[in-house]
Amino acid sequence: MNISIYTESTPNPATMKFIVNKLLINGSVDFPTKASAEPSKFATELYKFNFVNGVFFASNFVTVTKTEDAVWADIEPILKEFVKGAVESEYAVQENKSDEELVFEGTETEIKIQQILNDYVRPAVEQDGGAISYKSFEEGIVTVELRGSCSGCPSSTITLKSGIQSLLQRMVPEVKEVVSEAL
Repeated sequence: MNISIYTESTPNPATMKFIVNKLLINGSVDFPTKASAEPSKFATELYKFNFVNGVFFASNFVTVTKTEDAVWADIEPILKEFVKGAVESEYAVQENKSDEELVFEGTETEIKIQQILNDYVRPAVEQDGGAISYKSFEEGIVTVELRGSCSGCPSSTITLKSGIQSLLQRMVPEVKEVVSEAL
């Protein structure tokens, strides 16, 4: 297979999506630090670049977060070439990761919240190079975790409050507020 790659900016100016014409992983996985990247040859190799400050994989893309002093115009061609080579060399995104069956747990309300996040919110967030995961629902407050380009993104608060919160409040009357757990 001839691997093609293109980039897409994200709402977070410090991150860029590198999209390939091949499935990299079912689901998503975040390597927010160099130390966390150990189970991934792909992420470990990316962190060898001194301008890489975060790595996130989902379906057919990798989102790279750059250091503050790096300039996309300088590093984008380097990263494009590296990602293409890594995909061609079949670098593992995550070692020994079995395909997990999606199982929602908790009360009827919690299961409904998780289903909505999975069906409606996750695809939209992944389009922007990020991921969202459900953490808890207590006393009307839904706690989620934002990863990838969403982590530290200036517009993630707007997405969280006007997008996710209003959707959940419409579909699940018990929801009063949605908050993001800090990483």
